[in-house]
Amino acid sequence: MKRTCVCAIVGVLLLSALAAFPALAAPKTIGVTLLTREHQFYRDLEAALVSEAQKFGYKVTVTAGEFDAGRQAAQIDDFISRKVDALVVAPCDSLAVGSSIAAANKAGIPVFTVDIANLSTQGKVVAHVASDNTEGGRQAGMLMAKALNGRGKVVIINHPGVASVMERVRGFKDCVAQYPGLEIVSDIPGWGQRDRAMSIMEDLLLMYPEVDGVFAINDDSAMGVVTAIDAARHPRRIVVVGYDGTEEARRAIKAGKIYGDVVQYPRTIGELVVRTIASYFAGKPVEPEIRVGVQVIRASGL
Repeated sequence: MKRTCVCAIVGVLLLSALAAFPALAAPKTIGVTLLTREHQFYRDLEAALVSEAQKFGYKVTVTAGEFDAGRQAAQIDDFISRKVDALVVAPCDSLAVGSSIAAANKAGIPVFTVDIANLSTQGKVVAHVASDNTEGGRQAGMLMAKALNGRGKVVIINHPGVASVMERVRGFKDCVAQYPGLEIVSDIPGWGQRDRAMSIMEDLLLMYPEVDGVFAINDDSAMGVVTAIDAARHPRRIVVVGYDGTEEARRAIKAGKIYGDVVQYPRTIGELVVRTIASYFAGKPVEPEIRVGVQVIRASGL
């Protein structure tokens, strides 16, 4: 009987210690599902997110949908079943992700989005952290207008279905609309993937041999476009404007293959989302939308 009492007292003391010193309790867990790990942008974002989470003692598990909304939904279901303390999502599809976010809400798991927002009427997100993509799109449009002196035929290699790209394309079109001499002759999905962008550009060179410029919505697409132009040995100069600011794209800018790029800061985004989660865990108010500025680079600035 005495032994039972002693065990009970010890148990109470241990629980009191854990309550008094949260560091002794199990670490908070964060489940992350990204659009892809193929792009340098997301690799940089992941590295910063994991590094920042370590500072707070959080345990992070990172997965990627690899452009497949169904696969991403299964990953979110798995995180829900594991009862993670928070979810970070870069949606493969800004509308389809809504039902998965709603399921996490029902399970009491707070959801944070990075880079790509949830545009569905379903699901509540605590905070969204991303680049100022509308402004980035405008900056890309200004690069194109300057390179072509306000005149020429332009194509867009798009990635419909994700909010970040919708914003940057909208910004680009708003800027181009201010130049009557610029005409967007094609806006075609490349889904943010290099091989697809290359294949599409091969077709576009046949359909629009007079094309003057290409806005590629990320650097993987831009590099695919450059590969197609090089392979075709196209006789005319085609201005390529990219988006991300990866090292590979910077080298292509130096080589004169890409005219200019809009630079994003994925490491900043990764750090900010973890700090936002930490504030939320601490019961502090957080901003529902956090925008990170962008920058333009050209060969003259490298």
